[in-house]
Amino acid sequence: MLLLKKNFFLTSSLLRIEEEQEVTVFREVVSFTADPLPARYYDKDTTKPISFYFSSLEELLAWTPDVEDSFNVALEPSECRQPPLSSQRPRTLLCHDMMGGYLDDKFIQGSTARSPYCFYHWQSIDVFVYFSHHTVTIPPVGWTNAAHRHGVCVLGTFITEWKEGGRLCEAFLAGDESSYRAVADQLVLIAQFFRFDGWLINIENSLSLAAVGNMPHFLRYLTTQLHQRVPGGLVLWYDSVVSSGQLKWQDELNQHNWVFFDSCDGFFTNYNWREEHLQRMLGQAGERRADVYVGVDVFARGNVVGGQFHTHKSLELIRKHGFSAALFAPGWVYECLEKKDFFQNQDKFWALLERYLPTHSICSLPFVTSFCLGMGTRRVCYAHGLPSLCLCAQEIQPLFAEHRREGDGRGWVKTHCCLADAWNGGSSLLIRGEIPPEVGHVAEVSALFSLQVPVPPKVFLSLVYKLEGPSDVEVALELTTGDVGSCHVGGIWTLNAETSSRHSPRPLRVPPTKLARWVGHCGQQLRGGWVQR
Repeated sequence: MLLLKKNFFLTSSLLRIEEEQEVTVFREVVSFTADPLPARYYDKDTTKPISFYFSSLEELLAWTPDVEDSFNVALEPSECRQPPLSSQRPRTLLCHDMMGGYLDDKFIQGSTARSPYCFYHWQSIDVFVYFSHHTVTIPPVGWTNAAHRHGVCVLGTFITEWKEGGRLCEAFLAGDESSYRAVADQLVLIAQFFRFDGWLINIENSLSLAAVGNMPHFLRYLTTQLHQRVPGGLVLWYDSVVSSGQLKWQDELNQHNWVFFDSCDGFFTNYNWREEHLQRMLGQAGERRADVYVGVDVFARGNVVGGQFHTHKSLELIRKHGFSAALFAPGWVYECLEKKDFFQNQDKFWALLERYLPTHSICSLPFVTSFCLGMGTRRVCYAHGLPSLCLCAQEIQPLFAEHRREGDGRGWVKTHCCLADAWNGGSSLLIRGEIPPEVGHVAEVSALFSLQVPVPPKVFLSLVYKLEGPSDVEVALELTTGDVGSCHVGGIWTLNAETSSRHSPRPLRVPPTKLARWVGHCGQQLRGGWVQR
């Protein structure tokens, strides 16, 4: 099937037949005028709309916004978060590089893949980069929507490589400023139109003296224009070319590449660093230490401190010196390990990093989530089965963690993704654990979210849950609040009895009219064994 624009022409005729009876006969004539969309807009095998990229400078400069591009425009504005990205708290960047990119995630309206890659530890990261080896990598809109829903900044990639990359750079950098400004203007327009937040600039080829001389001007112009037209926009430079024009990875910020760092918002180092590199960078970075993203190759290629399930060793040193971290290709858990164990391996990987990944807080109401991952064997709407869904449908994800009781550690509770059952979407949140019989009435608490919001006088909380089989376990809601003065940018911690007051929700005697529909279902058994409280 081809994707066509179609024009309809409708005509009618009046016919006279026997006995002077008039009968109106309508004849519909439909005329199709073939107007094929460019191939980049749809998948040739399924004809489904897809996200796309540009492979050349010519494609980039020729692009203008058109109605056909609307499928790729993100609908979710970036949510408010605390602390903001502009704070000087060390950040965590995730650079998603997987098998060339644009896999199942390119299908805007969803994929039928049974076990696609999925990321859901959004509360632990600040910046998401979609990486591929195409010249201009535009993040698939599903990723942008999911990241923005969690208050995470999204960057595309502008990359040049090998001899062809060198020729491309000469074409727009070796001439006058009008050439590099035209490229920068297009990159800004693309980010603005598709509603993502900026670019990682990765030049993996040598540059002539003329080209490398213009590179800081290009970066500065791109950064300035992006800040003006994309609120919260970000431009990062990857550690590759040095100020002489040579392609010479430094594994650190130093005098050979500082001019590029000085011309944009941040610096992403190469991966083969040691602790002495971090120590030397302290002086170079100055007050912009959080703008230096120390690269960690999760595949552990080359001479690295730690990767794979030892990535925490790299994070420990990075945080020790106060730098931000850039995790490259954490999809290693999907690419190289058993697909059937993906969720267990992904949770294990991020759990090992937990102590080095400060989370950010949700700071706006209303707050609603059904924990849908944007994937599953089917989609469910209030316990009714519907077809499968896509990444755009991913809802806000919780803090995935395991909590154990102090002392003997016998009591524990752990949160998991659950694809086997859902209330609304393709998945739900599974909370499982062990409650020792001697513990008493209130045994285990699972912290799901960190919120930093002013609490209004009346708060409506609703929870939909189900228990697996016969159980003596009871589920209760608890709202834990803390003095605003106890939360600060440098180290937001989980609220506890010493710094907070616990409040058990009380039913309103007369529920507000607008809430009557919800309150009427409280305590009742819903479809599929679900209960609303």
